[in-house]
Amino acid sequence: MIHPHTCRRTTRSTALSFWVLALSLPSSAMAEFQPLDDSSLSGVSGQAGITIELETKINIDRLSWTDEGTLSVNNMRLSGHNDTTLDNLKLTVDIAGTGEVLEHGFSEIARRANAGLLSTSDPDVADALAKYSVNGEFGKQFNSGDLVIHLGATNYGAETSLTDYLQAIDFELAVGSLTTTGTEGSATLFSDVLLQGYVGPTDLVIRNDSATTRTLANGNQVSGAELQLDTHFKVTNGSLNWEAADLIFLFNFAAVRIEGLQIHNRRGNDTLGHFGMASATAKISRGTSAATGKDGLSIHDVEFRADIDMPIFKVGQASIGSVSFTDFAITDTTMMVYGH
Repeated sequence: MIHPHTCRRTTRSTALSFWVLALSLPSSAMAEFQPLDDSSLSGVSGQAGITIELETKINIDRLSWTDEGTLSVNNMRLSGHNDTTLDNLKLTVDIAGTGEVLEHGFSEIARRANAGLLSTSDPDVADALAKYSVNGEFGKQFNSGDLVIHLGATNYGAETSLTDYLQAIDFELAVGSLTTTGTEGSATLFSDVLLQGYVGPTDLVIRNDSATTRTLANGNQVSGAELQLDTHFKVTNGSLNWEAADLIFLFNFAAVRIEGLQIHNRRGNDTLGHFGMASATAKISRGTSAATGKDGLSIHDVEFRADIDMPIFKVGQASIGSVSFTDFAITDTTMMVYGH
């Protein structure tokens, strides 16, 4: 325990030492210290944000949700290709000022196109330049207090190469199995999942608008303070055993083996602005259900767009050929999540 009198003596001696040091400075050095009045201070702000360069590998032995039974994700790993470190990641974190333009989506492509490093004869490049050019800057305009987190690459390679840009961040996701367990036994939904691919620009934005609400098309009320997710990615090689599960409540398969899985956006009528990558967007906030009046977690304005190729599609031990989807789109999707 430190006696209070000792603290006061320490404080006085520290202050005395500071003034002795200050008085010992030459007059030329003292001349550099100038007081700031209120008008000077009003122009001082930190607008640079922070940058985080990240390398990681994530392993989870088991992730479980237990109610009357248990749903478990077993032996999950997120890494770079071939179980290497997930690296070359750069996070920029900013709190926006009023009307501030910050990096978002493919704004880096727009900057390069404007500098003549990429040709606008490529429709995707021309679209990025038109979409992300804002008053001589490149990005998206935000409101005061919005928290903006942008995931990109530390090193994109050659500035004139779109391929380098789109393959700058490689990932590998492996899951041993997804199982359900109850008093009557257990069942495996998926097993031996392995997905390899590339992550494109990904943005998380927390909008600073808690004072307002809005009404969705289905009547649900949602808060204006919401988390907004926008991401692009592609899976170049994937495989999994589909034991028994639904695909987005549309298709139910069992005893299926898929190899050579690819998820992208290279064909069809929905490719513009995506640079061949699948895309997903969603907004998350507090909400109130119009149907039940329940408060819960609203997941709304959900959109997913992709082409999906399954060149090796086995039922049992035999292949039945290939399966593919073109312009696979999930839109106008809203979920209200609450306990019961």
